Amino acid sequence: MSQSFSNNINSLNTTVNFTAVDERSNILAWLSPLEPGLRHKDIQESRIENVGEWVLETEEFKSWYASSGGSGLDNAVLSCYGGPGVGKTFIRY
Repeated sequence: MSQSFSNNINSLNTTVNFTAVDERSNILAWLSPLEPGLRHKDIQESRIENVGEWVLETEEFKSWYASSGGSGLDNAVLSCYGGPGVGKTFIRY
């Protein structure tokens, strides 16, 4: 193989690898332009102690917790729903 041909192949490989990595970054940025890691950190730092604690005191929660074996981690699922801006994100447990 000639030196010129080999250099062209190496150059092509570098270009292809760079393009694939660059394209992956562009796709990830397109999928998640809000940078969820930074958003999570901001929200975590903005939480206020004991917000939403009242939920843990309701009979509904206590019943759900008891039926899940007391750990809340078995097969039980707890869903928190509500409209935008009602504070679901900031509930701290």
